[in-house]
Amino acid sequence: MENHNLTHEFPEYESKINALKLNDDNFKKMYVNYEEVNALIQHYEEGEVNHTTDDHLTDLRKKRVHLKDNLYTYLRQ
Repeated sequence: MENHNLTHEFPEYESKINALKLNDDNFKKMYVNYEEVNALIQHYEEGEVNHTTDDHLTDLRKKRVHLKDNLYTYLRQ
């Protein structure tokens, strides 16, 4: 499965991501939410958790994309 960790998605912003996680509560909340959703998707995709529907997994993927878009916008500021 593809790696969707935020620093993998935006390697050019790795130092800014690390700084914002420590110093910006709004960014940290979005980052934690993104990482939680991403981890849940990975568990489903890897078969570690089998109790979901295709619709639920699709909704989680949409949420991840939305969060990633918001985080990217935040990083570009």
